[in-house]
Amino acid sequence: MQGYLNKVRVNANHLFSCFLGLLVPVGNAASPSPSPQEDGLAARAYTVKVLSRLAEPVLVSLSENRLKKRIPKLDPERDPYAPLEAFGRLLAGMAPWLELGPGDDEEGKLRARYIELAVRGLGIACDPDAPDFMNFNRDQQPLVDAAYVAFALLRAPNQLWGNLGERERQHVLAALKSSRQIEPLMNNWLLFSAIIEVALWEFTGECEMKPIEVALSKHTKWYLGDGTYGDGSVYRWDYYNSYVIHPMLLEIVKVCRKKEHPLGNEFDVFLQRAKRYAQVQERLISPEGTFPVIGRSSTYRFGAFQTLSLMALMHELPAGNDPGAVRAALTAVIRRMAEAPGTFDAAGWLRIGAVGHQPSIKESYISSGSPYVCAVGLVHLGLPPSDPFWTAKSRPWTQQRIWAGEDVPADRALKKNIGK
Repeated sequence: MQGYLNKVRVNANHLFSCFLGLLVPVGNAASPSPSPQEDGLAARAYTVKVLSRLAEPVLVSLSENRLKKRIPKLDPERDPYAPLEAFGRLLAGMAPWLELGPGDDEEGKLRARYIELAVRGLGIACDPDAPDFMNFNRDQQPLVDAAYVAFALLRAPNQLWGNLGERERQHVLAALKSSRQIEPLMNNWLLFSAIIEVALWEFTGECEMKPIEVALSKHTKWYLGDGTYGDGSVYRWDYYNSYVIHPMLLEIVKVCRKKEHPLGNEFDVFLQRAKRYAQVQERLISPEGTFPVIGRSSTYRFGAFQTLSLMALMHELPAGNDPGAVRAALTAVIRRMAEAPGTFDAAGWLRIGAVGHQPSIKESYISSGSPYVCAVGLVHLGLPPSDPFWTAKSRPWTQQRIWAGEDVPADRALKKNIGK
């Protein structure tokens, strides 16, 4: 493996430049109208280029031990958290694509490059002697992004965890365990503690079960019906059901099921709720490829569609959601947001905003690393190019069909408190 990656490194910069050069320049022109008839493989190539654009400054800087130095500074109080936010969140979105492994085609070679950069980055981020050693345990915020690192490892066990040396593995485990001293808030943060524990369980065979049990118990109580959870004991109209709740619940229960723990018996209930939420998400995408920007963390952009993207990755799209239509809808949203003028700065770093550069839209907890969680909206790239999701004929998505006057079947709610 290492010999292959060394060969890839020789032409890495040229390869990336050629691959990214096909992108429509971001921030220099108005977004073209998204087409529902875009070819599936062309949509895939475009989505890979967007992921590459997100990854390049973060992973290259970290591989050189210069992420702390280079990442843009916005707020002295939040800047210290930005490096781990950018790296952990980006990696959680990239991981399913990285897990496809290196390949001989252009995309496969690019993926090999990013596997190498990501593995090196993991080693540096968790090495106490490295200049870019990251904060996993001081104050509260690191719990969130330690969880995204754990999530990435669970999503790419072969290409991330599998390519770490023993010394690097011990550093990663120590970093994750160090986050245990942070008490999670009584909301979606419970899932951060839980997913760190299931990652430790998966890779070491040992964990603390209480955070897992509490997270699942509380979210079972917080389920409101029709595929939606409260974020804690209250409901907030935002996209945290997709940013965090459904994807992490499914990953946690999946590991429980794999370990033959009784908590894993509820996997199908959690899955059916996620499928309903994904069905609603697909209906939120307008004929023009836009969606309502509502609630907290709007700077996370197309990360709002992680649950829909994840259902595609798992081959669990709801009945009635054609893969070609979902692909077209997701690509339209990604295109509208990625190509909005001002989305990236001159050095290639992602800027604050939902559609372009909109600094006033950020909350006080947002750093320059926070918006990289948009990468979780690209997890459908973990499906290989041969998958029907990419080869299916492009079709109009639900709102295009409705607004074109088509007689579309009525939407149906999921019955409250059950998984059917």
